[in-house]
Amino acid sequence: MKKILLSAVAVMAFGAAAQAQSEDMKFGVKAGVNLTNFTGDFDGDGATSFYVGGLVDLPVSGNFHVQPEVLYSMEGADKASLSYVRVPIMAKYYVMEGLSLQAGPEVAFKVGAEDDLMDEATKSIDFGIGAGVGYELPMGLFFDARYNLGMSNISESDAVDFKNTGIQIGLGWRF
Repeated sequence: MKKILLSAVAVMAFGAAAQAQSEDMKFGVKAGVNLTNFTGDFDGDGATSFYVGGLVDLPVSGNFHVQPEVLYSMEGADKASLSYVRVPIMAKYYVMEGLSLQAGPEVAFKVGAEDDLMDEATKSIDFGIGAGVGYELPMGLFFDARYNLGMSNISESDAVDFKNTGIQIGLGWRF
């Protein structure tokens, strides 16, 4: 099931890229701070870390764009950190020049954990949704803020239920 969902997300992203006119497509890089924690059966303090990655902005129609991203993201909680390669596919709607509202699904692949115990206690794939706002200056510099909500239980134990949650605040450059 996970492979089918991942394949569908990849096909949609590449299909949108193929339909976009190459002169309108913009590539970019972004980085920022993560304020993350777990929800559910986990009782701990949140963590402050970072994310960094790249994106493609694809105009679809008028003020509507699709923005696939690939981000390396440090997440988790205090003394329980996880590293992910996160792939959000954000739908963006420009409500005015430069200002966009964003929302979309995300899949994340665990690439590291604070220790072996945390690695063994958590699943390797996470699914979630993100929503946020962004503002782009005419020169390509942009600022964004996003809330990410994990939708799947990342615990390997059926007796425990916890999910990722976090806020991302960052900046980037589209070229």
